[in-house]
Amino acid sequence: MKLKKSLPILALLGIVFMSGCKKDAETFTYPTGTTSDPLNAAIDVSPDKVVAFTFNEAMDPSTINASTFTLKQGTTPVAGIVAYSGKTATFTPNNPLAPNTAYAATVTTGAKNLAGTGFASDAVWSFTTVGSSSNLAIVNLGSAANYVILAKSAINNVATSAITGDMGLSPAATSYITGFALVNATGYATAAQVTGKIYAADMVAPTPINLTTAVNNMITGYNDAAGRPSPKYTELAAGNIGGKTLTSGLYKWTNNVTVPSDVTISGSAGDVWIFQIAGNFTMSSAVKVTLSGGAQASNIFWQVAGQVTLGTTSHLEGIILGKTNITLQTGASLNGRALAQTSVILDKNAVTQP
Repeated sequence: MKLKKSLPILALLGIVFMSGCKKDAETFTYPTGTTSDPLNAAIDVSPDKVVAFTFNEAMDPSTINASTFTLKQGTTPVAGIVAYSGKTATFTPNNPLAPNTAYAATVTTGAKNLAGTGFASDAVWSFTTVGSSSNLAIVNLGSAANYVILAKSAINNVATSAITGDMGLSPAATSYITGFALVNATGYATAAQVTGKIYAADMVAPTPINLTTAVNNMITGYNDAAGRPSPKYTELAAGNIGGKTLTSGLYKWTNNVTVPSDVTISGSAGDVWIFQIAGNFTMSSAVKVTLSGGAQASNIFWQVAGQVTLGTTSHLEGIILGKTNITLQTGASLNGRALAQTSVILDKNAVTQP
């Protein structure tokens, strides 16, 4: 019997396929894709989208893999993880997709049902991600930007650290700045470990009022970052961002964020990143966050409602806006600012203002 022609690729809500062969009078059951997510020709798709294809029958899991389910930007394959559960195959990109970019997903004829039958032709559908986030405004830190470290309750240090920039503490007094061997001056102090000045709330005017203003500006900046609406990336990688390349935009997590392996922040000098983290932010030991493409640490904002912990010898780029304490473990480094609404804990660290 002649081969049947496959139905048109696109159906009303998804993609429908028929296989093309029939042997004698025997009837075959063919897998039919019932829907894709996103649908064909969808626009404004989130760059952190997990691409999915749902079949109307169980498939042979061994045939659902990186060879039979692919995603491409033009002719360039996108790296990702393929999984299969129930009747749904998923493709999770290793990194967020580029904004305002067209992608094509394919499920090939190599995907087969439990009887070993596959599609008559490849299933191909396309979609476009939401537009560029280059217009995201930076967080205005006000006079808090005058400090590389600013805290309210304590700044404790295990020597020897190397701090480049001014430090401030308010409303706590000078006695809550420890481990620096301070040398008092009029309205400020100095220390061999600090390339800059050190200020506390009990020093002579105008230091107290300046610090009060800076702390209020810090809180305003935190609230601004936390309140930014319409994130382009939500719950990326369930909070485990190790190994990711992060393009500019607003990211949001409702729980903890961990960095167990190196991360790259990629973008131009004018791009802005805001990371909204409702839980803790934890970097593992020796992990590095690095910049590429001209990205600037001064345009990267880590807004963290929980505790911030940078593991031993780790390195972070950007401005930390912490609701609670910020801890840099032994040998960790920061190119940015540590702005904490409680304490900053240091242990032989290098902290440099951007």
